[in-house]
Amino acid sequence: MHEATHSMSQDYYELLGVDRDASPEEIKRAYRRLARTLHPDVNPDPETQERFKEITRAYEVLSDPKKREIYDLGGDPLSASGRGGASTGFGSGFSFTDIMDAFFGTTTTRGPRPRKRRGQDALLRLSVELAEAVFGAVKEIQVDTAVVCSTCSGAGTAPGTTPVTCTVCDGRGEVSSVQRSFLGQVMTTRPCPRCQGYGTVIPSPCPECAGEGRVLSRRTLAVRIPAGVDDGTRIQLAGQGEVGPGGGPAGDLYVEIEVEPHEVWTRRGHDLHCSVTLPMTAAALGTTITLETLDNDILELDVKPGTQSGHQIRVPGHGVPHLSSPQRGDLIVHVIVETPTKLDHAQRELLLQLARLRGEDKLTGQLASGRKGVFSRIRDAFNDRSA
Repeated sequence: MHEATHSMSQDYYELLGVDRDASPEEIKRAYRRLARTLHPDVNPDPETQERFKEITRAYEVLSDPKKREIYDLGGDPLSASGRGGASTGFGSGFSFTDIMDAFFGTTTTRGPRPRKRRGQDALLRLSVELAEAVFGAVKEIQVDTAVVCSTCSGAGTAPGTTPVTCTVCDGRGEVSSVQRSFLGQVMTTRPCPRCQGYGTVIPSPCPECAGEGRVLSRRTLAVRIPAGVDDGTRIQLAGQGEVGPGGGPAGDLYVEIEVEPHEVWTRRGHDLHCSVTLPMTAAALGTTITLETLDNDILELDVKPGTQSGHQIRVPGHGVPHLSSPQRGDLIVHVIVETPTKLDHAQRELLLQLARLRGEDKLTGQLASGRKGVFSRIRDAFNDRSA
């Protein structure tokens, strides 16, 4: 509808291959797609360079809502702004930053950057006993991190002074320069070298923090360890990390738990395991064992007559609490039956008498029922292949 009234020889929408009702994101995607193949660094052919200039002019107009409106109404937004259209390439108002934003999909924040920024997170490893990890505890830790400078309260300036506006960038935090190239005039923007992009300079830095607004300090913190933490669990302490530059908000402190080995108990998931060694006679006759748990309870456990080595006795509800519920795991006691290695004459005679009574004095050992010896398995395999 507007094509006949346009002073330009080519339709910008047609150049980018988009509809007239295309969204800004669709226009940007179309330009990026074409620029990847038409950019002079990729294709130095003169005809291709001219094509790249055309799609760049089209993107300059269609990516700007005001220029696009003028174009849709039949006007020439480049001429209207006094930039002379094609003769100046991108024009003095279309910076190199704008091109890179469309070409690479980057987003650039304009203006001075703030001096006050959030601090980094910190990680500290804390060694705890098994009982502390299982039932919870409160531990004191010492942390060396940055804190707000008490002399300047984070401002970074000496007492009685304030930052002043940078005279190089006039407080913008960036400086621009225009260079001529085969594309026309290209404007580049970079952080101000004098103020490092802040827009202000500190003529008299704080003598305590040298203008940083923060100093290194040692603090003592109380850490609450929840019941049920395990080796490698991380506890987050919000706002207890290091203070940011310029007295900015502190990051978080993460405390990673390292559980020390216990001489009796071993944790597996939410269960606690231990081993109890019994004499052969106690295992055969049955007995009662007294066990002190990790939380100092005294349990009496019955060992049934004939208990074998490797038998497990499970005590429900005396293990590790779950972090998300009051439920606890179990205690698991592993029974180890000890065979005597040294017998005096009287003990040997008693065992021989027992063996005779049980008809076991002539036994030489047998394979368990349903299982075959090594040579039997080899013979069976050979017979199967020969059949």
